[in-house]
Amino acid sequence: MHIRIAALALFVGGLIFVPWVAGAAEPPTPGAVRADPALIQFVQTVVEANPRVQAARAALDASGAFRDAASRPLYNPELSLDAENSVGDTRTLGISQTLDWGGKRKARTAVAESDRLVVEAEYLAARWSVTVELLDGLAQHQTGVEREALAQARREFMDRFADLAQRRFDAGDLAQVELDLARLASTDARIQKATAGAGLAEARQAVRNLTPQSSASAQWPSLPSALPSLPKSADDPQSLVLELPEVLAARREVATADAVVELRRRERRPDPTLSLAGGDEDGETLIGLNVTIPIFVRNSFSHEVTAALAERSQAQQIANDVMQRAYARLISAAERYELSRGAWGDWQQIGEASLTRQTEQLQRLWEAGELSTTDYLVQLTATLDVQESALNLREALWRAWFEWLWASGQVDAWLGRGSYQ
Repeated sequence: MHIRIAALALFVGGLIFVPWVAGAAEPPTPGAVRADPALIQFVQTVVEANPRVQAARAALDASGAFRDAASRPLYNPELSLDAENSVGDTRTLGISQTLDWGGKRKARTAVAESDRLVVEAEYLAARWSVTVELLDGLAQHQTGVEREALAQARREFMDRFADLAQRRFDAGDLAQVELDLARLASTDARIQKATAGAGLAEARQAVRNLTPQSSASAQWPSLPSALPSLPKSADDPQSLVLELPEVLAARREVATADAVVELRRRERRPDPTLSLAGGDEDGETLIGLNVTIPIFVRNSFSHEVTAALAERSQAQQIANDVMQRAYARLISAAERYELSRGAWGDWQQIGEASLTRQTEQLQRLWEAGELSTTDYLVQLTATLDVQESALNLREALWRAWFEWLWASGQVDAWLGRGSYQ
């Protein structure tokens, strides 16, 4: 019986550390600024092929076409031909052109260009959104794989432990209460295994939502084992916030509203129409020049200017709100990342070593008969729970880093790519 217990104890020691060694992270190093090349390539490929990003790119192309269209002249010339047969025969050919006297073409171009810049910022936001969503999914998947491995190992151990408890009970060395506890532990391990499997399937779905159907989970890259400390640029959050795509879009909406106000003011200026006609009447040459100017008497179009000014004020307040929220998000993201990184550093320095000593001590006490089966099972279960908590902590660290990248506008910098590649 002592040999069986010792063998089981050795199995437990291997169980606890084999799944974790593969995912153990080295201490974070400040110099590790860039992601791994394999991860960069994977993210680049997935993001560029994503329908959401492609739709945003199409919208950007359309906004460029609208800008080009707005830069063209507002009015085309008009050609007229008149013929009259009465007492005398009259034939005239005329051409007229309305002149953009108020500079409306320039104002419309400014509005369209501002709109294009808004869509450009929205395109960047779409790329970043998909990128961070993909990275979060990879973090869930990698943690889910290791969590399922831990749950599988827990189940195998608890099944063996329940078999051993049954044999000891049959031999009269174990009480009914301890046997029931071993059976409950085995059942709970099976439940946790099923739960971990379901969680892994959900994590795979999060990645598959963004990847092509041909992408197999075995081909997905691993996340970096070491994450850097926050760069010096984090000390100037205001500058980082001003470059965020949602803030850029909001500020450009204000610029668009300014351009619309100017357009509405220019639209109050009447545009004259110049007409030139020439022809023949009973053999005599006719030449005519005509100028018409609309008179804005019944409608001066002043209310359109008032509405545009109000919309400009609305856009400014929305931009202020977006900047305020973005600033708060950046500060909170930095705090969460530093807290997670500090806790992870403590785990690596203290927790892993303590876990090793705890496991070895439990083995010695159990083999020596100084620890009951119930106490050993309870403490070992607590040890496994600590390991799972460490997995959750590492996932929280990854996700906090991705959140900070998004909140600070450093997504492309970390992935080593240009903003509009």
